[in-house]
Amino acid sequence: MSLLSSPSVLKNTKDAVLEGLGGVYHQNVLEHYRNPQNVGSFLPETKGVGTGLVGAPECGDVMKLQIKVNEKTQEIEDAKFKTFGCGSAIASSSLATVLLKGKTLEEAGEIKNSVIASRLHLPPVKLHCSVLAEEAIQKAIDSYRRGREKDRRG
Repeated sequence: MSLLSSPSVLKNTKDAVLEGLGGVYHQNVLEHYRNPQNVGSFLPETKGVGTGLVGAPECGDVMKLQIKVNEKTQEIEDAKFKTFGCGSAIASSSLATVLLKGKTLEEAGEIKNSVIASRLHLPPVKLHCSVLAEEAIQKAIDSYRRGREKDRRG
C-alpha cells in the first residue's frame, strides 16, 4: 500500500480540506457533508417508494432521492439519497431527507429550495444544490403518485 492510499493519510487529508472549507462553508453544510443522514436506496421490491433523479449539467451533480410512503397514512416514513457531487449537494440531499420524514405528501411538496439553502446557510454560488434537492423531492412525490395510479388501474 502506498503512503498516499493509507487510510490515515486519506482521513488527515480530508480533514485538512474540510477544515480549510470552514472559512467558506457554514458549519451546517460541513456537518451534513461529514455525517450525511439517510444515505442509501430502497430495494427495488420495496412497496410505496417514489424516486426522484435529477442532475445539473453545469456542475456535474447528480442526485437520487427516494421516499417511502405509508400507504394508509400517506406520510413519508423514510427517505434515502445517493448523490454524486460537491459537499453542498450532499448536504442538501441529506437535509432534504431529514425534512421529509413524517411529512404528508402535500407538506413534502411545500419544501422549497429556500428552506434548504437557509438551514444550511449555502453560499450564493451553491444555491443550485438546494434547487436540485427541491426538484428531486418533487420528482420523488410524482413518481410515487404515478406508481400508485398504476397499481390502482391494475
